[in-house]
Amino acid sequence: MRSLLAFLLLTGPAAAFEFDALEGGTIDLDALRGEAVLVVNTASLCGFTDQYAGLQALHETYGNRGLIVIGVPSDDFRQELGSEDEVAEFCEVNYGLTIPLTTITPVTGDGAHDFYRWLATEHGVTPRWNFNKALLDPEGRLVAFEGAGTRPQSPRMIRAIEAVLPE
Repeated sequence: MRSLLAFLLLTGPAAAFEFDALEGGTIDLDALRGEAVLVVNTASLCGFTDQYAGLQALHETYGNRGLIVIGVPSDDFRQELGSEDEVAEFCEVNYGLTIPLTTITPVTGDGAHDFYRWLATEHGVTPRWNFNKALLDPEGRLVAFEGAGTRPQSPRMIRAIEAVLPE
């Protein structure tokens, strides 16, 4: 594990990646330098969809301490709703989400968003399912990548988040 962490730290920070925001505009990861950022590929019709509640709880617990949680709805695993309006309504009605969400975005394969291509090429990690969690430190370096089986509020995620919160 230590050698993997050293590798991740040596590969450098995330470049200037931008996502199209669900509510319009963009989410610019470079503009979030100085904050810890948790980027999670999501899907509204997945067995792990209840993790939205945990992501919202992380936002409420750590947002004022410098954690930004970003949801990236994706239909790569064929479990997302048909439109961005449906995603927005689903997340608001069912989970009261206030975290920023992107538009429906590819996260795997040749059409993957540049951020996810960076994870694959620079770090050797790709989402194998929905609700994979990529944690960036305030310098934009990947410090943790967890699969769907690791819940947002698990002790493992909390330790990783608390270790990279800005002081």
